[in-house]
Amino acid sequence: MPSEKENRFVGPRRGQLVFALFFVVVSIVLLGLITEQTRWVEKSKLFAQPRFWPAVGLGLMVLFGGVHLYRLPWRHVSRYDWWEVRKWALVLEFAVWFMVYVVTVPILGYLPVTLIFVPALSWRMGYRSRFMMWVSVGFAVFVVLLFKTFLSVKIPGGMIYEYLPGGLRSFFILYF
Repeated sequence: MPSEKENRFVGPRRGQLVFALFFVVVSIVLLGLITEQTRWVEKSKLFAQPRFWPAVGLGLMVLFGGVHLYRLPWRHVSRYDWWEVRKWALVLEFAVWFMVYVVTVPILGYLPVTLIFVPALSWRMGYRSRFMMWVSVGFAVFVVLLFKTFLSVKIPGGMIYEYLPGGLRSFFILYF
């Protein structure tokens, strides 16, 4: 049975306890690692120290995250909290798509990988008609041409281009 304090809480409840716990734990871990990630410079003013402002930020994150956790009117995780955590975890799929894309570009090249991933992501998002597949392929070609030709972004050529004949190889490395 919910307490009086729980009933008076205004706002969405699901996921707050899990998020607050995660936030405080990550903040404490980062604060514990600050001596390994930053340094203290001798004969430097306090506010100019490379470690000072990150320590202040992390300390405040621990403090205010702890206060938020303490002030929550409930202390147990419900099934609705786990549903919310599952929704948050679904976003990680697209981070994996991006990391696979980044890893395969230097191997296969910018154009082939983009021509594979854009239609694959369109398919994954539910755009499965023949028209949308062609639109995604056209968009992939447009993006490659925009970045490589017009904006002159230096993207490394794929290792697979090394197997092409001389003139074609340099053309692909420069433009695709």
